[in-house]
Amino acid sequence: MSDEFALEHSYSQQKRAQIREAAGIIGIDEDYLSRMVEEFYARVRTDARLGPIFEAKLGDDWGPHLAKMKAFWASVALSAGTYSGKPVVVHRALPGVEPDDFTRWLALFNATLADTAPTPEAVSYLALRAERIAQSLSMAMFDRTAHGVPALN
Repeated sequence: MSDEFALEHSYSQQKRAQIREAAGIIGIDEDYLSRMVEEFYARVRTDARLGPIFEAKLGDDWGPHLAKMKAFWASVALSAGTYSGKPVVVHRALPGVEPDDFTRWLALFNATLADTAPTPEAVSYLALRAERIAQSLSMAMFDRTAHGVPALN
């Protein structure tokens, strides 16, 4: 291993540790994220608009999806590096998704945070990341030119 690679690897490990420590200070850990994901998707399942979209894809087999979302949020919030996937590809394959669905998803997510987050800082931390995710997915799915290239509005 080269010294340069070892230094870079060491830096990334330190940065991940700092992120996990900072998240822990505001009450975010894997246990909380697991509870948050479970509660959020319980709300999604009963939502009149989003529930049927997920039901069409997942049916009653929510276990793998919940596990993947727990890994996703651990990676997003704790820099855990446990998620691998292609969210844009998966969301594009969902029939019937409309741009306003991301606004609805975000509202449900924020309500879940308001009801479950251990601190106001945790709400802000996770809400900001969820907003960026919703914007990114929405842009990738709907803000496109006739040639399939993202629009630069």
